[in-house]
Amino acid sequence: MVFSSPIFLFLFLPIVLTIYSCLPGIRLKNAWLLLVSLVFYAWGEAVFVLLMLCSTLMNYGLGLWVDKVAEPKRRKWAVGLAVAINIGLLAFFKYANFFVDNLNPLLSSLGLGLINFPKIRLPIGISFFTFHALSYVIDIYRRKSRAARNPSDTALYIFFFPQLIAGPILRWSAIAPQIAQRLVTRASFTEGIRRFVGGMAKKMIVANAVAIPADQIFALPAAELSPVVAWFGAICYTLQIYFDFSAYSDMAIGMGKMFGFEFIENFNYPYISQSIKDFWRRWHISLSSWFRDYLYLPMGGNRCSTGRNYFNLVTVFFLCGLWHGASWTFVVWGLYHGLFLVLERTRFGTLMDSLPRPAQHIYTLVVVMVGWVLFRADAFPQAMAFLKSMFGLSGATIASQPLARYLSRQVAWSVLIGAIFSMPFWPWFKQRCANLVKSLPHPVQPAAQVFGLVIEPVMLTALMLISAAWLAGGTYNPFIYYRF
Repeated sequence: MVFSSPIFLFLFLPIVLTIYSCLPGIRLKNAWLLLVSLVFYAWGEAVFVLLMLCSTLMNYGLGLWVDKVAEPKRRKWAVGLAVAINIGLLAFFKYANFFVDNLNPLLSSLGLGLINFPKIRLPIGISFFTFHALSYVIDIYRRKSRAARNPSDTALYIFFFPQLIAGPILRWSAIAPQIAQRLVTRASFTEGIRRFVGGMAKKMIVANAVAIPADQIFALPAAELSPVVAWFGAICYTLQIYFDFSAYSDMAIGMGKMFGFEFIENFNYPYISQSIKDFWRRWHISLSSWFRDYLYLPMGGNRCSTGRNYFNLVTVFFLCGLWHGASWTFVVWGLYHGLFLVLERTRFGTLMDSLPRPAQHIYTLVVVMVGWVLFRADAFPQAMAFLKSMFGLSGATIASQPLARYLSRQVAWSVLIGAIFSMPFWPWFKQRCANLVKSLPHPVQPAAQVFGLVIEPVMLTALMLISAAWLAGGTYNPFIYYRF
């Protein structure tokens, strides 16, 4: 059940919110949220609900064990067992087929028998589920929070439907106090609606529109890909993945506020970055900070030799790529970003810092877009062929596939809107309006403030109506991060 679906927008969410607001006491509210979260997951993955519940109960028990044990060595064994079981579950479902598919050619070349292994279906959102479970036991181990005394609290933390499928990745230490006590105010609920509607508009008006030419262009043979069309396809995918994923995060954060929760922000205008290091401070913040706090820093971070620091960076981004999917394209994508993070700590980074800011921005965007080609491609040869086309090495001409075939008026407007709102245009515009109101004569200011209070609900209503109309009129409604 995706957020941008009629059944979620007009049935599931209104019912959940209405009943939630009528229930007395935090325990009943939490029980209701857990029940509807299980229904939400079972809607698309009923066969895996029992598996995820068993995993949750296991982590609840392991959390109690880690919390209770005082002797350091035994606590390490306990948390080590918890990490091993959670990573093992993720590895089995996500990487077993990948391992067998890559091992069989080697066995065949050695004249050995092949491994017959059934195709394993990937549970939706298992990567996010696993990282929540790991955060639970590790935060308890680090004494950042106590273990839940009620298994339903652990289950609600892991299963809470706004973040269940695609994040943001929440920390148990941050959410545990909110599960125990929280308050929905008029201001927080209003802000939640604002974030949800804004996310829906980003999804429907930009992400879905640019997804169509992106998919069409990435499906073309390399012989028909001219540099212009290839670059346009990369631009469309660059906008699609940002507006698709950040829209989901905005909607998740907005719904969290409607229920009294505060989630971590997941994006901070990553396409205005001046370096790859800056990009990863702004892109998928909950994931990059998770890897930093739970892997990079325990490995030594930058508090070690230069060579070890480089190794730590590359290892973290190798695992970051592998976390996204069982494919060599994801692995290479992760290593690619790790390489540039290492380079930016050398003289290359000093050279980049000395360039004018527009040049730094162009460098970052080109590196990121090349990386997105690796991320989007179905296989490594396809990615290499697409990159050759982007840089004019495929021999294709503009006549092979004219750009006009993919650049409709709707797509052009969506690309333009996407480019504008990839930058902090809206905060800048609101600040300018506020400054303008302050500069008006005092007798006029109250009327201008009232107009400002009225215009925002009108704009939000218009955005919701437009999004609903596009949802009703369109049949193409993909979501990239469900596959992870």
